[in-house]
Amino acid sequence: MTRNQIMPRTAGLAIALATVGLVAGACSSDDSSGTATSTPAEAADTSAASAAAGTYKNGTYSATGHYVSPGGPQQVGVTVTLSNGVIDSLQLDTSQTKGTSKEYQGKFASGINALVVGKSIDELDVHKVAGSSLTSTGFNDAIEQIKTEAQP
Repeated sequence: MTRNQIMPRTAGLAIALATVGLVAGACSSDDSSGTATSTPAEAADTSAASAAAGTYKNGTYSATGHYVSPGGPQQVGVTVTLSNGVIDSLQLDTSQTKGTSKEYQGKFASGINALVVGKSIDELDVHKVAGSSLTSTGFNDAIEQIKTEAQP
């Protein structure tokens, strides 16, 4: 490769980087008082970041998670007590379960506390507990509802 073949690529890269710099500079703004302003999207990013950091109201929250099993639509009730974004206690309501899902939800209920209590609600990602994989879908659905409800 000759020097002339390399230069156009380098020049193109420099132009691209300069364009990115101009776009980035245009995205942030200061008003005349020197106070930084933010767009609604930036404000949403900030609230999402604070939620991701575990800022939830302390309290007890309940939600019903839904999922589909081979026996049809199912649901599982989840109640958690949060303290500083950490789950202090967990109760499951499996009374609405029907068919073979009742057995699987019972297995799930017997093993879930050890995986959840004492953990940050933001760190939960339950997949399979005590041989029950579908119940976790309903459980995760309920946890997402609870996270939304517990936002400050």
